[in-house]
Amino acid sequence: MRTPERMALLMSIVERGSGSKLIKLYNKHQVFTHLRCEGAGTATSEIMDILGLGGSEKDIIISIAARPAILVLLEKLDDELRGAAPGKGIAFAVSLTAVSSLIAAFIDRKTRAEDEGSGSMDNQQRSSMILVTVNQGFTDAVMDTARKAGARGGTIIKGRWAGDESFAETNGITTLQAEKEMIFIVVPREIRAAVMESINREHGLQSEAGAMVSAVGIEQLVHLG
Repeated sequence: MRTPERMALLMSIVERGSGSKLIKLYNKHQVFTHLRCEGAGTATSEIMDILGLGGSEKDIIISIAARPAILVLLEKLDDELRGAAPGKGIAFAVSLTAVSSLIAAFIDRKTRAEDEGSGSMDNQQRSSMILVTVNQGFTDAVMDTARKAGARGGTIIKGRWAGDESFAETNGITTLQAEKEMIFIVVPREIRAAVMESINREHGLQSEAGAMVSAVGIEQLVHLG
């Protein structure tokens, strides 16, 4: 069974309708375990054009695989497979500290041993993914604040609060809505703190927006399409 540091999460954000084809491509390159979600981009049409990210409706593919297999796939997407991914978007890797034994066993069986030794991820983590969970209806305000701090855009997934109801009372929160929107914002590491601090200051847990802000380091990022 694989040790935790040998596993990683691959997050891919592409144009709506491209997710199924992207999964087929990933399956051919040792990445087999996927969760597909639907989301919407928050960047303006001008920024979408500049970044080459296409329309605002997105397919979000979250994949778990052996870390070396994800590394090899990202290197190929940035080189010999450039242009092979359907639609435009981005894909990036995040290390996992733990994974269930059932998933690990499946991936261990499916992944060819000869793919494990190639390449090495950039440990400097030049980019970060900021995750903001906010009350429904406050996404535009949060993104305006993030842009003022240097962010270009994000991707939204709708959700619902499923935590302990006493959380709000214990923390002095007056507007903990059930309906939530999750905003994924990828930024350079240098501005991560400024973006997070700005969002927390203007839209934090004790405000009407009720934003919860966290971040993870991105080990490698490539542009698709």
